[in-house]
Amino acid sequence: MFPWLLLALSVFAHPGTGVSPAVPPRHMDSLLDILDALESPARGGSPGTAVALGRGLGVCSTPGCRAVLGEPPGTPERPPVVTPGQWQLLTELLRHDPATPELGAVLAPDGSTVALGPLLAGIEVGLRSGGVGQPLPTLDPPADPLLAVTIAEALGTSFLLARGADNNATALGPDGCWDDVENPQNYTLRGPPSPVPDPVAIGAMDGVILGARLAREPLPVAELLRGYYRTGNGSETWRPPSSYRRRDFGALVGRERLEKEVAAVLGLLRTLLPIPELLRDVGTQEVATVARWAAREFSERYVGLRGHLHPIVPAECPAIVPRCLWGARPYRGTPSPLRPPLGSVFLHHTLEPARPCRTFGACARAMRDMQRFHQDTRGWDDIGYSFVVGSDGYLYEGRGWHWVGAHTKGYNTRGFGVGIVGDFTATLPDPDTLALVRDQLLPCAVRSGHVRPDFTLRGHRQLGHTDCPGNALFQEIQSWPGFQGTPVAPGLG
Repeated sequence: MFPWLLLALSVFAHPGTGVSPAVPPRHMDSLLDILDALESPARGGSPGTAVALGRGLGVCSTPGCRAVLGEPPGTPERPPVVTPGQWQLLTELLRHDPATPELGAVLAPDGSTVALGPLLAGIEVGLRSGGVGQPLPTLDPPADPLLAVTIAEALGTSFLLARGADNNATALGPDGCWDDVENPQNYTLRGPPSPVPDPVAIGAMDGVILGARLAREPLPVAELLRGYYRTGNGSETWRPPSSYRRRDFGALVGRERLEKEVAAVLGLLRTLLPIPELLRDVGTQEVATVARWAAREFSERYVGLRGHLHPIVPAECPAIVPRCLWGARPYRGTPSPLRPPLGSVFLHHTLEPARPCRTFGACARAMRDMQRFHQDTRGWDDIGYSFVVGSDGYLYEGRGWHWVGAHTKGYNTRGFGVGIVGDFTATLPDPDTLALVRDQLLPCAVRSGHVRPDFTLRGHRQLGHTDCPGNALFQEIQSWPGFQGTPVAPGLG
């Protein structure tokens, strides 16, 4: 357990007993339970109740956010409708610490980790823009309030810090892993931290998308979040809207607009007294340079490129769910390293499970089942595929970019094996899943140096006695860039 959590538990223990209240897991469901209680009309709640409470607990504590939303109210007391355990969780999540922004994050049903600070700040801007609560101030110099409180200030600050640091400094990322996806309590980053780790970037994109929606149509925050993340309905009929956050954020905020707003919020910060330390002796030209750099890097990493000469194109690389998040067992033995760039990508279907997985929970279970089968029944060291593609919008890390797989006998050292969850003998994956592989994964593999630009794409059946990747999918990939080779007659495997 982390030292900060031990401290929090000691502070919030029941007086006189030394026993801590039962703290719910750091999951979106837990937050929604709290919001339901706070927003219940029968209990005197409203859509603005939760937002005001969040502000009092520290959601908006940076200079730029305060300039937009105003000074926070006094520290609130626990509302009677919230249990002591829920109050402890809420207080821990919303207490802002610039050094560890990832601590204020929850695990969402789509498998993403969402920082609540930028999410709730964007929601407050949306509600106030839609007429709920006090009107927003007019900013001078002008800046978009929604972008200022979600991503623009965070990006500007992060890249200002990175510009004067050593070459190993990072201004974005990394991602991380939860200790237990069924009962998430602790989240650990997988590399050197930045002011904008992945949960902050995700929370910011969600805050922009949902804030823009609330500006058009105010509604209860719990209802908004439940529909966006599809919490608790158990449906696998379609992907949750949150899985399209990169596309939807890119449609709302192009790279040029993001650059403009980062420069605008840095200009706003320079008018504050006292001037933030980071901006002292920073001229207008340097602000413009930092804004351009920040917008370019964020767009390429999380959104895709959009300029006046370019249409929207897919994100630099698709979102990858790491092994630790889907619950992988350890690798057995010692993995053999690959020697990139490799010349081939081999496409498979999993056959079992036969149905495409459309939620994080279903895809994570499929990954664990496949790994168990590959290790326990087939006797392999690990799940055989390099990556597995779900129909939930995510790529799942198998052996990954660095280790030899067990996917295409005789060719495992020559290429990456990509499996799509489902049986595609007679039907195709949905168009979005096909596009994830064709338009994002394959270009990403080339740009990142893992695959040669002149790579060949083949179906598994071309290299062995098997029907894989299914007749329908095999016919589809013959029109994809990189496909090569005369189809081999399928066998019986």
